[in-house]
Amino acid sequence: MSDAGWQVELRGRLGDLRVDVAFEADGGPTLLVGPNGAGKTTVLRALAGAEAGLEGCLRLGGRVLLDSVRGLRLSPDARRIGYVPQGLGLFPHLSALDNVAFGCGRGPSARARALEALRRVDAEALAAHRPHQLSGGQRQRVALARALAPEPAGLLLDEPLSALDVGQRRRTREFLREHLRRIARPALVVSHDLRDILGLGARVVVIEAGRVTQQGTAQQLARSPASEFVAELFDPRLVAAGDEPPSA
Repeated sequence: MSDAGWQVELRGRLGDLRVDVAFEADGGPTLLVGPNGAGKTTVLRALAGAEAGLEGCLRLGGRVLLDSVRGLRLSPDARRIGYVPQGLGLFPHLSALDNVAFGCGRGPSARARALEALRRVDAEALAAHRPHQLSGGQRQRVALARALAPEPAGLLLDEPLSALDVGQRRRTREFLREHLRRIARPALVVSHDLRDILGLGARVVVIEAGRVTQQGTAQQLARSPASEFVAELFDPRLVAAGDEPPSA
């Protein structure tokens, strides 16, 4: 693997979940999929620096984020990662524009970058609104804009499209796919939706019960599923249909 992507080795126990995860992912999007409670969000939190309960080694673009043997653990800010958690993490007392501008520094240029990020996700009209004035889908778009605006070294997106309606989801997915291609930055995306997996055209890492059980393209997983979960999600008929699977 080149130094452009992620190198992930994590181990430890969090509650009832024993984690022993290792994978590498080049620049561009990689989808993390698996059953609920499998450890996908735990991996993202550890990469973002929000989960200190695991040991191992994490690298992004050749830069060490965590090395338990050497006692090295970068702070979340020092990792330069754009992160959309499941709870979105928006500041309730700030407008959408100020939320997005928060990680862009100070001054007019920061607000200009924030406004452009909102425009890219069809949320420019929401700039003056606070989170409690927004719908779930609108908040999700603002959170995505906040992650993208600082042009981070990498992106961690935990179900970033789940609250969007069908039209917004498709448009935002297309924007995200083209944006990730253009900036060539590594991104890990958690999703349970086959349309997102196919639409982003990404490599897939399957995590089940805290372990990586399979990796490959959606087509490879559909042809040779290693578990019942993979066989159900990557139904060959739906995978062949592309990013808009037919109705059952």
